[in-house]
Amino acid sequence: MALTRRQWNNTIIIASLLMVSVLTVLDRRTSQVPSGTSPLFDAKVPLTELQLDGVWLSRSDDGWHCDPQVISCSDWADAWLQLEVSPLSEAPAETKQPRELLLRIANQNEGQVWLLFADGLLKSPAGNWYLIPPSRRESLEPVLLTHK
Repeated sequence: MALTRRQWNNTIIIASLLMVSVLTVLDRRTSQVPSGTSPLFDAKVPLTELQLDGVWLSRSDDGWHCDPQVISCSDWADAWLQLEVSPLSEAPAETKQPRELLLRIANQNEGQVWLLFADGLLKSPAGNWYLIPPSRRESLEPVLLTHK
């Protein structure tokens, strides 16, 4: 049975509406931070310096300063300052290659080396594991200038 041009158009319109509806529902559900999260940094434990893959972010009296390669320093700083994580009760079974994340909290002289994994896992120096919500992972990466 062959479909007429009008039937094909109706089929395409209905499929498009369904796809937009599904994507809208997915976006609404994934952009929310799951319950049971807690802030990684707060007034008692403020972030003062961060270094990820040699790219740095630092707080001074006049605000945040970043590596010259970073395009939007304030957006990157806000993403880390507003980060909420879910503590994990046990270590994950298998993880990918970690990246070193150096964090300096408050006025500590030495930074802490945390491990950041591509699948949204964060491991503290004390061996505690945390899960970063999927909707927040991309914003934790610095947007760098590309040299041509």
